[in-house]
Amino acid sequence: MSDEQQAETADAPDAEEEVEATESGIQDGDFVKLDYTVRTKDDETVVDTTKKDVAEEAGIDDDDYEFAPRVIVVGAGHVFPGVDEDLIGKDVGDSGTVDIPAEEAFGEFDSDDVKTVAADKIAEDDRYPGAQVQIDGEQGRLETIIGGRARVDFNHPLAGEDLEYDYEIVEIVDDREEQAQGLLGMYLQQSPEVWIDTDEVEEEQLVESDDEDGEDEIETVIVEKETLYIEATPQMTMNQQWMFSKQQIAQDVIQRLGVDRVIVQETIDGSGGMMGGMGGMMGGAGGAGAGDIEDALDDVDIDADEIVDELDETEE
Repeated sequence: MSDEQQAETADAPDAEEEVEATESGIQDGDFVKLDYTVRTKDDETVVDTTKKDVAEEAGIDDDDYEFAPRVIVVGAGHVFPGVDEDLIGKDVGDSGTVDIPAEEAFGEFDSDDVKTVAADKIAEDDRYPGAQVQIDGEQGRLETIIGGRARVDFNHPLAGEDLEYDYEIVEIVDDREEQAQGLLGMYLQQSPEVWIDTDEVEEEQLVESDDEDGEDEIETVIVEKETLYIEATPQMTMNQQWMFSKQQIAQDVIQRLGVDRVIVQETIDGSGGMMGGMGGMMGGAGGAGAGDIEDALDDVDIDADEIVDELDETEE
């Protein structure tokens, strides 16, 4: 080998070093906490944000929305594909701006999705231009209504809009309980209390017989199960996303956190409320028990024969 070739070989990076350099920073599957704001490219209308001051400036007033950095899983489709790609290799504290074309955001505007329907398919209270309506399972915006016909746009409100996604990487989340809270917060727009415990549970297992002609048996064994507990709030139990997709949400959490199962707990305390109040009202309205009624009758001195005699005298 010539001196020149030896020098090139010495200067060439090792294959392992190249892989390490390529895989440094954030990678697919990492839990990342982001601060972000999404605006339309055309008129810079704020579409979504985690920042309260940005929301207030844009006139977005939503008391049910928690303005705080959001946990996402890189490469899991929790953000636009362009943002996922831009996050790879970045580190905490890095920021970026990603342009999202309409076709990768909410799709191009489709004139075929603007349809004329019978007005009686729309609730009377929603028969005005701009109303959000649901017809045959599709969500749309009422454009005009004339006589018995209504024109409804079933395109997404942001269809045809190019977007701009500004983000800052706040934290890489390694704690699994915080990861669980982040996933649930993304699905439900709220973060219930969670904790992970290892429980001993009974499980039936098939035991193969040692004898060739013997039958396999089922025996009960004690196994350890790593369990994610979720303390359900009233808001969570009434959340439509949770009501219709709890199985899929739980499976996603199990897969990404590596736990064995999810248990949802709902606590109902005895501090009073509607049922207690109703009990008191019913008691005051004659809700006495059978024993109370008998005691009351025993306390009253009534002679039936005397009452009959008095009635006869009155008629005479």
